[in-house]
Amino acid sequence: MPTKSTNVGGQGGKRPGAGRKKTAVKDKIESGVPPKEIKILDIPDVEGVEMPKPSSFLSAEQRDGGHLQAKEIYESTWEWLKRIGCASIISPQQVERYAMCAARWIQCEEFTSKMGFLSKHPTTGKPIPSPFVNIGIQYMNQAIRQWNEIYQIIKENCTIDYSTNNPQDDLMERLLNSRRNI
Repeated sequence: MPTKSTNVGGQGGKRPGAGRKKTAVKDKIESGVPPKEIKILDIPDVEGVEMPKPSSFLSAEQRDGGHLQAKEIYESTWEWLKRIGCASIISPQQVERYAMCAARWIQCEEFTSKMGFLSKHPTTGKPIPSPFVNIGIQYMNQAIRQWNEIYQIIKENCTIDYSTNNPQDDLMERLLNSRRNI
């Protein structure tokens, strides 16, 4: 009789984020899906949810004396979540992670703008690509992943229009404005 093998090492199976994304609750309601088939988290409405105080590392002084925009990104994201009624379903830590990644991406873009796309190799002295370009790409990818997690939770649970004036749109404006100040 063959024996059933055990899954060692956590291989196989469904991976987080794999597969088709769920349809937005707002779209389900607009398309006429019966209310019994729509799953919405049963979270009681909490009026006056105050923004949790941002962690101090979001506004820590930078080594070059520059300003890290993470606290402002956190606050604008939280205000947007509150405005669309989703502040109680997104954890403050998740918003902090998004804000930090987005702010670091902007910071890397500022350094790239100041110093250029090329650097000098430490031993040979020949030109090499600036490390800030790759670091910036990594932070941008992390910020996008964090934003997609937040947005997916909103999409699955928000019944009002959440697509206008979202912080992700504001992020590009912040980047462009920071370049004007260089």
